[in-house]
Amino acid sequence: MLLKALAFAAAVAPALATDNDKVYKHVVTFSVDGLHGSDVEKYVAKRPDSTIATLLKTAYEYTDCYTSAPSDSYPGVAAFVSGADPRTTGIWYDDTYDRSFWSPYSTTGTNCSGPPGAEVTYDETKDYDSTKVWSGGIDPANLPQSIIGRKCTWTYPHQRIRVNTIYEIVEASGKQTAYTDKHPAYDMVRGPSGKGLSVGYFPEIQAFDTTNLTQIIGYDQMHVNSWLAWINGTSLVNSEVQDPLTGIPTLFGGNFQAVSVGQKTYGYVAGSLDFTPELLRALDFVDNSIGQVVSALKTKGVFDDTLIIVASKHGQAPIDPTLYNKVDQALLPPAIKVPVAFITTDDIGLVFLVDARDTDAAVDNLNGQRDALKIDDIISGDRLTYLGYGDPSTDPAVPNIIIKPKLGTIYTTSTSKIAEHGGLSDDDRKVACFASATNIERTVFNHQVFTKEFAPTILQALGLDPMSLQGVVAEGGKVIDGFRG
Repeated sequence: MLLKALAFAAAVAPALATDNDKVYKHVVTFSVDGLHGSDVEKYVAKRPDSTIATLLKTAYEYTDCYTSAPSDSYPGVAAFVSGADPRTTGIWYDDTYDRSFWSPYSTTGTNCSGPPGAEVTYDETKDYDSTKVWSGGIDPANLPQSIIGRKCTWTYPHQRIRVNTIYEIVEASGKQTAYTDKHPAYDMVRGPSGKGLSVGYFPEIQAFDTTNLTQIIGYDQMHVNSWLAWINGTSLVNSEVQDPLTGIPTLFGGNFQAVSVGQKTYGYVAGSLDFTPELLRALDFVDNSIGQVVSALKTKGVFDDTLIIVASKHGQAPIDPTLYNKVDQALLPPAIKVPVAFITTDDIGLVFLVDARDTDAAVDNLNGQRDALKIDDIISGDRLTYLGYGDPSTDPAVPNIIIKPKLGTIYTTSTSKIAEHGGLSDDDRKVACFASATNIERTVFNHQVFTKEFAPTILQALGLDPMSLQGVVAEGGKVIDGFRG
């Protein structure tokens, strides 16, 4: 167990008698994409002198922390920066469908002609050239179209999210922000105003071999270099600069991809579920990189005034490699039988029907193929609303049906990956979560919390109003345990 491995004396409680009400000068956020809560325990047992182990000595650790559902990277980020779920943000996946959008190439100009309903994609396909690390950012011609303010327009990612973000609020307060991620489409974190980042740094990951761990570690190093540059008050070449840095940003962060690639390509050891050597290599790289950031903050004399948050966008399923199996995604439409507008597939199926009146028939047909399609659950109708996904009859972004496959099943024909994220299982959603600062007394919270709770927490930690987040107000959200003042 983690506590035994570290010999920490940790208080386990639903809330502290004296909650942390310190106002920090800086907040740094890391998503170690793919990192499960259980991975933290195993890693610290192997590396008791690691940076992560050291940060945990003065941290609130959340051992039952869940990311968004679905657990794709895109809604995972949206939840973290807005404090809200897909039903509120409108961000369901990086490749999904919306009944109120038009496709990029469906019209001449921007007149949104013809009936709405289109695939809405915010990934590498939005670049001018996704084979290049830097190709000029987002090509407007690649963007889907929608009506904004009664005007048909190509819709940027930041215009897609329906509620404001922590980056927007911090920037509007007169402080500076910076963020880095795997595609220019993570422009989404700027928020609807488009003004939420002083500096954005978005090298395209698809310019690399995403099955090659060495290449992806090299890619991640670009993110590390950006954090170190920001701590020095500078920006790297190819940054998107709205507000030139005058010092260390008040809020900055980004993600690592190496662990996710290590999980997808190499995974865990069958039986023991230990890390494979390659996955351990990825974890060591991440730990060393966070250590470089910590060292840089100490050199600048601001470490004691900085809150560091690790809250992974998503996990990865399956952890147990013996559970892995794949089902050809092309089998889904014939099994549904009624006309389908679009299906998003990974270890989940988001089904958008041409006619919502066919929902019951589609569900009946899927029930008849549960064994062949490895289906664990089919969510539709009132259950969508009851479970917090929203109502497809009133929200054009909500799917008619959500298919949850059995743990380990991926709807794919890929031969290169042995795990995937995006689904609803604990392997997908139960992620690494901790907040560390030198003034925090180590505390472990074992009850359920959510990564979206970090958004209002970050604002409070910076002395800003957590309820200025529209998504938090809409969902009745709260600051995460340990920080309630």
